[in-house]
Amino acid sequence: MAIGVRILLAFLIHQVTRVGGQEVSGYEGCVPGFQVKDYQVVYHGPFKKGQPLTQVEFDDCAGNEDVKFDVSDPRFHVDEHLNLVPREDVLISGSVLFIHGLNALSDDMARVDVTGLPLQSAHTLMDILGPGQILPYRSKRSLLVPPMIITENQRAPFPRTIGKSHVISPEKPGNHIFRLTGPGADQDPKGLFTIDIDTGDVSVSRSLDREAIDSYQLEVSTTDFAGNVMEGPAKLAITVIDQNDNRPIFKETRYTGEVLEGSPTGTTVMTMTAFDADDPGTDNAVLRYNIIRQSPDKPSPNMFYIDAERGDIVTVISPRLLDRETLPTTTYELEIVAKDMAGSEVGLTGTATATITITDKNDHAPEFTHPLFEAHVHEGSTGVVVNLTVDDRDDPATGAWRAIYSIINGDPTQSFEIQTNPDNNEGMLSVVKPLDYEATAFHTLLIRVENEDPLIPDVGYGASSTATVHVTIEDINEGPVFFPDPLIVTRMENIPLGSFVASLNATDPDILEIQSIRYAVLRDPAGWLSVNPVRGTVNTSASLDRESPYVHDNKYTALFIATDNGTPPATGTGTLIIYLEDYNDNAPYVVPSVAQVCEDAHDMNVAIVGGWDKDLPPNAAPFKIELGKQPGLDKTWKVTSVNSTHSQIMLLHSLKKANYQLPLLITDSGVPPLSNNTEVKVQVCICKKHRKFCSSADTHRTSLLVLLATLLFVLLCL
Repeated sequence: MAIGVRILLAFLIHQVTRVGGQEVSGYEGCVPGFQVKDYQVVYHGPFKKGQPLTQVEFDDCAGNEDVKFDVSDPRFHVDEHLNLVPREDVLISGSVLFIHGLNALSDDMARVDVTGLPLQSAHTLMDILGPGQILPYRSKRSLLVPPMIITENQRAPFPRTIGKSHVISPEKPGNHIFRLTGPGADQDPKGLFTIDIDTGDVSVSRSLDREAIDSYQLEVSTTDFAGNVMEGPAKLAITVIDQNDNRPIFKETRYTGEVLEGSPTGTTVMTMTAFDADDPGTDNAVLRYNIIRQSPDKPSPNMFYIDAERGDIVTVISPRLLDRETLPTTTYELEIVAKDMAGSEVGLTGTATATITITDKNDHAPEFTHPLFEAHVHEGSTGVVVNLTVDDRDDPATGAWRAIYSIINGDPTQSFEIQTNPDNNEGMLSVVKPLDYEATAFHTLLIRVENEDPLIPDVGYGASSTATVHVTIEDINEGPVFFPDPLIVTRMENIPLGSFVASLNATDPDILEIQSIRYAVLRDPAGWLSVNPVRGTVNTSASLDRESPYVHDNKYTALFIATDNGTPPATGTGTLIIYLEDYNDNAPYVVPSVAQVCEDAHDMNVAIVGGWDKDLPPNAAPFKIELGKQPGLDKTWKVTSVNSTHSQIMLLHSLKKANYQLPLLITDSGVPPLSNNTEVKVQVCICKKHRKFCSSADTHRTSLLVLLATLLFVLLCL
């Protein structure tokens, strides 16, 4: 009220100012303030929050900076685009609104007339301010809003009146209107309920669904035409009454359960549960269960019963008849119906299927199909020799059917093994150690079969759970066997051709038959050996060379074959390993073949060389390295031993930068010793600060004339 008074006084003062004087403008032709002073808005119903009603024209002639607008009705404001906009949903407003625009350059007023208002009354300046600004006396009144109910799923026509709000007053008020707010009115879901602004009648605009929303909490108030609350708000509770419009629904269309065969009568198998979306406080959601079909219906159509209220399915059939092995099937299917309205005839129904499996217990011991099984096996072979078959009436998918076999007698050497075939439950008897006909031609085994799961207490394993297996060994012509294998001997290399190396020994396992054996070379990589085909003696056919590439770690390996005269002939192979002892048959040589010294005899004039020999000690190192026999070499070069394998070459006086072939003699320590005359290329280099500059020219031979000329040059310089 205070804001409206201030805006109205500002409007009047502005009108007087406009009449009495000339206004200041920011630029020629521009008058600061509202460019249009009067506006009109037509009322077509409640004003919606944020909905522009009209756009005002305001210009302070300098860009409209920091302009503040006030509206006489605080439920409205002017936005940044100069639109008159409700701050909230306004059911009804006054017939006149005033807008005050103010900044440092302008202070102006505009008027907005609201037309089309219901039961309009003229508002003059006196009506707004009141004489002496004293509010008129109003008799005390109260708002009566009784709770209301409505049934869901009502049919058209709509809207339908569901109740009435009342104003209790000693005088009939003529200036109030009713207002309805809250979810279902002006909040989501909007528009379900409306109120007559004059009579207070509350109506529903469309059909309701109790399962979506079962009640609404609204508020009713009365306001004057300016939107000021006169009575209220008062709470309005609207309750939606349920109808039986939802069938019972099972969570799943098919349920599965199991019951062990032989279970006592009354054993609970499973529980069926359905849900009804109707009001749980009414019979609309009270369910009753019933079995309407059992498939198959043998041995009794009533093998199971369902508790009508709880939905528990229990067994009715006797334990003796609930025998998985004698029933026509192990799976029964029940059709279950759930009906609401406590099962009355008018109730709605929902159906589901219950599949019940009769599970197995180990009440049948496995039995062999035959008391005796026979098998034949070739000596020396391994693998499965016979499959033992059993019968078991229990469920093949369980441990009550799966068999475990064991050999309980007749296999002291553990030559046999028995395993279960997982596909058909048969026992696969195998030979795991080759059998020898000459040792034993016949075996008798006693086999026992059991289940993975233990038998129930009143059932045991009988005589049919054991069986006998006769295994006959069939003789075959076995190949000769070398002994020892490998045969290892030691021989000196380079022994004369035809020298004895070894004597092979192969025997025939077929001791019950008289057979001859012949020998032959199967693999002789270097071609050094020959064998007597009858006696098996091995002799050299070529020289044995320890340094040959066919010898590894001083060992030479050859393979021999022995063949009997059986039908068909059989063969066996044996290995001969010859350890070769070293003979001093390789002369040593000097390495490296190139050495470097400095031309200045006083600076790095030493080179190291070593000896190398293919033979082994003591036919190799220590080596003796010395100068060749050419006269005068010792005047320029000197060779001294460093250790058992290396010596040093020393330049005794300066030589010009060049390459020289130095003759050396190297001797090993064998008996008798072997020597080798060799030449080493000695590069005489210019040495500066640990760097060598050597010649790439042809090598000069260190001859007697060169040495004498060099010696003469040295003597002349002294």
